[in-house]
Amino acid sequence: MKLYHRAFKAMGTPCDIQVYAKTQDKAEQVIGLIIADLQRLEARYSRYRSDSFLSAINRVAMTGGHITVDKETTELLNYAATCYAQSDGLFDITSGILRQAWDFKSGKLPNEEQVQALLGKIGWEKLHWKPPVLEFPFPGIEIDFGGIVKEYAADRAVSLGLQAGICHGLVNLGGDIKIVGPRPDGDLWRIGIRHPDHKGVAIEMLQLYEGAIASSGDYERCIVLEDIRYGHVLNPKTGWPVRHLASVTVVSDWCVVAGSASTIAMLKETEGQVWLQNLDLPHFWVDIQGKTGGSLGRLSVESLSTTETQYSVAAAIL
Repeated sequence: MKLYHRAFKAMGTPCDIQVYAKTQDKAEQVIGLIIADLQRLEARYSRYRSDSFLSAINRVAMTGGHITVDKETTELLNYAATCYAQSDGLFDITSGILRQAWDFKSGKLPNEEQVQALLGKIGWEKLHWKPPVLEFPFPGIEIDFGGIVKEYAADRAVSLGLQAGICHGLVNLGGDIKIVGPRPDGDLWRIGIRHPDHKGVAIEMLQLYEGAIASSGDYERCIVLEDIRYGHVLNPKTGWPVRHLASVTVVSDWCVVAGSASTIAMLKETEGQVWLQNLDLPHFWVDIQGKTGGSLGRLSVESLSTTETQYSVAAAIL
């Protein structure tokens, strides 16, 4: 059995697929199947494409009204609703509209009046969601699956690989990683957690047998002024970046759970560490002073092979 590798770009980020297969034809078949599904999801849920289903939803939202959605979108919206409830309203798929105020390439902070004006258009509770009908009672609200769909895509990719007979491999979608089984010789996969202050440097190394790992941090897009870093993780209640944790990494059986949990912990700021402890999933955090913590450093390699306790929003949406 040989390792086959494909690097490509999807969903606006570098991606990587590694699979062990008996033949190159088999590997290319499975990799092609996974990439096709990623392209399908990007075409459906990208806010950058006017022909996406998400854009169709937001055109209804722009004027107010309702739209009936399909089963897959229903499950994503149900997951988003549960994350909203579990996070006390901090994980909110209506908060993407804040990008209208925050331009992280400009090097400038937004106008406070503009931020405040956008806050009035944020709030999952302002929508009426009675599956499969999503209603926007008044115009101006929009939704964004950016915090869910890439991780969901990673989970789907591994499921498709398993269905095609792949028992050893790894999918990396811009740092959202899902693993299926160890390497054929039993070796574990080595995964580095990025240092929030040093690009290309790992602050911690993990070895995983299976499962998923995802991180959230303030380093991908940020504005630095007077030695203060304003990251892209924005609190939907204030419209401003979080200012306590610099990065959070979570390990779970599901990438969508790991991704949402790491983001929620960032959004909870000073309460994030305690929330992660109560969540009872392996995790690692770095605060803005460079202090580190979490359960990952205390766990053995074997204990990371599975996660017995799952985040309560881990509904089967595959």
